[in-house]
Amino acid sequence: MSNSLKGKVALVTGGSRGLGAVIAQTLADLGADVAITYVASAEKAEAVVEKLKAKGVRALAIRSDQADMAAAKPLIEKVIAHFGKLDILVNNAAVVAKGQTVDDPNLDTEALDRQWQINVLGTIATTRAASQVLSDGGRIIFIGSLNGTYALIPGVADYAGTKAAINGYARGVARDLGRRNITVNVVQPGAMPTDMMVEALGSTTAPDAFLDMHAIRRIATLEEVSALVGFLAGPNAGYMSGGVIDMAGGLAS
Repeated sequence: MSNSLKGKVALVTGGSRGLGAVIAQTLADLGADVAITYVASAEKAEAVVEKLKAKGVRALAIRSDQADMAAAKPLIEKVIAHFGKLDILVNNAAVVAKGQTVDDPNLDTEALDRQWQINVLGTIATTRAASQVLSDGGRIIFIGSLNGTYALIPGVADYAGTKAAINGYARGVARDLGRRNITVNVVQPGAMPTDMMVEALGSTTAPDAFLDMHAIRRIATLEEVSALVGFLAGPNAGYMSGGVIDMAGGLAS
């Protein structure tokens, strides 16, 4: 791959597994030094770090719980202390609460509230802290969900709400930081083979009825989504900002 991000420093939240780990590897392949965050699995996080270092870049895993808004500033301070700067923020960390309709008498409101805390308030706290130190000409990329625009199945009201909130927030941040040539965009994947897909659909194998809703009759690969993130992080995306970009095989077309 090219070294289009050589000399850049990226932070990928939730980078110890799933899409976050693949995004971290994509950015490293493009030459960026990469920090990732994790909450519970230090072993998985360190395994990702070793893979990144094997690509010839600097890498660091930082334990940081996005549910705790007070953790955002210390997180960014640790990135700056280790790497000396921050150029790219990928807000990837998020959770999905098990699908229940809002009228379910056994609705797990505690899990839903935590979902809002992590997906929205924690993401906002990280963005606020990062914006104070992000290099001019930098990049902020939010990993959203097609549910942020279209509630695709029953039982996703709160999850869809968190992602819709991020879409609006990202557009506002793009306005705020445009004077510094910092671009801000949202990538909205559809279904991907991740733990979130298991929570939403019960499996990483999508049922035929769900695939039939797609113009391209399959789910996305993690590599396809991370490639788009890599592009948005790079020099050729310097005039793309405030965008909400679907990568969902024409699911909502």
